[in-house]
Amino acid sequence: MKLTMLYSFLKADIDLIEKELEMAISSSSPSLRDASLHLLQAGGKRIRPVFVLLAAKFGDYNIERVKNIAVALELIHMASLVHDDVIDNAELRRGQPTVKAEWDNRVAMYTGDYIFARALEYMTEIEDIEAHRILSNTMVELCIGEINQIKDKYRFDQNLRDYLRRIKRKTAILIAASCQIGAISANVPKAVHEKLFQFGYNVGMAFQITDDILDLTATEEELGKPAGSDLWQGNVTLPVLYALEDEQLQARIVQVNKHTVKSDIDDIIHRIKQSDAIDRSHALSQRYLNRALTILDDLPSNRTKKSLRDIARFIGKRKY
Repeated sequence: MKLTMLYSFLKADIDLIEKELEMAISSSSPSLRDASLHLLQAGGKRIRPVFVLLAAKFGDYNIERVKNIAVALELIHMASLVHDDVIDNAELRRGQPTVKAEWDNRVAMYTGDYIFARALEYMTEIEDIEAHRILSNTMVELCIGEINQIKDKYRFDQNLRDYLRRIKRKTAILIAASCQIGAISANVPKAVHEKLFQFGYNVGMAFQITDDILDLTATEEELGKPAGSDLWQGNVTLPVLYALEDEQLQARIVQVNKHTVKSDIDDIIHRIKQSDAIDRSHALSQRYLNRALTILDDLPSNRTKKSLRDIARFIGKRKY
């Protein structure tokens, strides 16, 4: 089953948001417009808008109001991807050339900044101060996460806490904010939207851990980029952290740098897959998913709750 089947009842609203995203990135500057559209047309799971819509279903759902939140959160995510690709010097994303590869670093950075700015414009449609406070904090944390990722590149002596704090800032907090701000836009009671934040946080942690596993276990065709790209770029993920506990593997992994040849990366990936690092990573991901599912038990029962549960379970089982 495809992920989109789990929220097919939202198709009309998702289609509306897709059109709104295209309008949002229009610009009088041909370079900004073309670069932004290039990123949008590369596709994506649109997980954040989906969580915005589903969370809003717990309250006074109005697509004309909630769509602005959904667009803003997806634009923030898109902008972070553009900046990420510059930092990582990545040539491919979702099987397509990145903005920095198609244009250059300067255009990519301004494109990311432009998309961020458009996200803030969409948020001005929301008057709730709490929503703006949450989004501001989210963007601060996101930037700190990006800086920490740069600082931690090829730092193989980092620990589990370093990793978890980094993925919280890079991934989990934006998904959590999507759930909470979506709910706030629909006047959901505070006790409920705070629970939705915690649900989103735990799902987001599991989502990123699963992504990091797939970087080593999925094929290049499935990933849309070379397998092991994270390790090659110096991003120390959970499976790599666990693999570093093996002395023989550690001796190989700590030698990795940007000049390492692909055959060496492939051999290290093969050895990591033969170790218990992948299974241990899946186990930690499942712990976060279990927490998310437990939090759902405290939310009002409706069709949305079932969709959130199904999506959480799908994330834990996805292959790419």
